[in-house]
Amino acid sequence: MTNHSTLAEAKARLSALVSQAERGEETIITRHGKPVAKLVPVRPARRQGGELAGAPGWENFDHAEIARIFAPLTTDEELRAEGWEV
Repeated sequence: MTNHSTLAEAKARLSALVSQAERGEETIITRHGKPVAKLVPVRPARRQGGELAGAPGWENFDHAEIARIFAPLTTDEELRAEGWEV
């Protein structure tokens, strides 16, 4: 259900409007009869597993590069190339 409220009403009734949003209701806020804002319920972020899943920007990382960085170094030569003393 979508409710409508003037800006002055919304200012005076913000707590009630937030309670309505918590119940799943949306409110269109108007100024001089024109819609200017919408108060909507927050939907939980989708999680796809892992602690960082759903974190902003995580999908933009180059997963191949991350795998390369965290891949085990298996030979002395690879360790030396990374600057380790063997």
